[in-house]
Amino acid sequence: MSVGLLSLIVLVISAVGFVMARARALKSAGGNVRALHSLPSYYGQAALLFTAVPAFVLMALWLLIQGPMIDARIIGQLGPDVATDATAAKLAMSDVRRIAGGLDALQVQLGLSNADLSALRAEVSDVRASLAQVGVALGSDIRAEVFEAAKAYRIAQSSSALAMSITVILTALAGFGFAVMRTTRDFRARNVTEQFILWVFIAAATVAILTTIGIVLSLLSESIRFFSQYPISEFYFGTVWNPQFRGGSDLGLLPLLWGTLYISFVSMLVSVPLGLFTAIYTAEYAPQQVRNVIKPLIEVIAGIPTVVFGLFALVTVGPFLRDFIAVPTGLGNSGSSVMTAGLVIGILNTPFISSLADDIINSVPNSLREGSYGLGATKSETIRQVVLPAALPGIVGAVLLAASRAIGETMIVVMGAGAAAKLGLNPFEAMTTITVKIVSQLTGDLAFDSPETLVAFALGLTLFFLTLGLNIFALWFVRKYREQYD
Repeated sequence: MSVGLLSLIVLVISAVGFVMARARALKSAGGNVRALHSLPSYYGQAALLFTAVPAFVLMALWLLIQGPMIDARIIGQLGPDVATDATAAKLAMSDVRRIAGGLDALQVQLGLSNADLSALRAEVSDVRASLAQVGVALGSDIRAEVFEAAKAYRIAQSSSALAMSITVILTALAGFGFAVMRTTRDFRARNVTEQFILWVFIAAATVAILTTIGIVLSLLSESIRFFSQYPISEFYFGTVWNPQFRGGSDLGLLPLLWGTLYISFVSMLVSVPLGLFTAIYTAEYAPQQVRNVIKPLIEVIAGIPTVVFGLFALVTVGPFLRDFIAVPTGLGNSGSSVMTAGLVIGILNTPFISSLADDIINSVPNSLREGSYGLGATKSETIRQVVLPAALPGIVGAVLLAASRAIGETMIVVMGAGAAAKLGLNPFEAMTTITVKIVSQLTGDLAFDSPETLVAFALGLTLFFLTLGLNIFALWFVRKYREQYD
């Protein structure tokens, strides 16, 4: 039985449990809802949870465990030479899975039994041998032990799937019976449901924390491997980025870091004024009808995929800057430049800053504005001297979060800024960023344990701590200078 069909059966049992528990609760109260401890729907939800949650948890654990257990059993069947060699075991299991998949398709198509498959393999082997005598090649031969291991693998998978289906259904039925029998008018069903929701929230928070820890540990472990092969001082203070992939590579971070900060700086020069002025207009000057139109239109930009922005930089912005600014002034002759990527990333970040700043400005109490007007200040003076200072911590936090987003941008930089890792001040020259080099170092047919590949993890770890530092500074600034209003 497939996982999808099994899940559907569990859901059907759970739905039946919901209906029956709800009806049983009402019956126990004589149809009087006020006599129940909880609302009728809570009794149904409790029955659904008792039925579905244990069954799905058991199914998930079974699926996680059965693969390694079956693999270990099959590897042991292939002999000690394979069992003691991790590489040989991996290759052998790849062949076993491939053959088992072919046997599954063949058996389903022809309706053969296991004995028929063995007989068919023997006949194919005889034909292969006969053709080999006359010089006809018929593909690579399959060793007998691998073929038998593939059959054992199929049988083990089928047996495990059958056992899982029976166990999961019995678990769901047991939970169904327990929940329905427990349902009375005094049963605290609401407490059970709310406690479950609480544990769901805790689990969600735990997953988020564990994911962050997993990211850091994975980057840290591979970075340690890299620094065991390449000096850490040369990486962080080197001024040349020249991976050769055949030894003698120069893997200096400074050109990539400079390109990242330079492009991010240009993008912030574009996005901060545009975003902040847009937020001031929509929050303070625009009539409500105009605001209802402008604000959604601006926020549409945030939903455009970055690859589309990259194409815009490649086809429109880059050639425009090259033909009308760079070439006439003698600053460059390429459409890929820091200015191209910075302008487009700035446009990408504009709705991010404007939306956050608009919400922050609107959160400033009207009493401050009215007090300023009462003292004779104009609207512009009130905005400049009262509203913006009150909203400054939140605006700074929004700007720093936008900076983190600009630092992590990849696709726009690939299409708009090029891939040249160098130190320079000309904004119309091609440069690149840390994120672009992370992608380029991990693509291609390269040895994973080489410094040229492992350097991607060191770059990722550096970028992680760079953006983490910006986010921490933003949170610290907001908490230190924010003002509380009643």
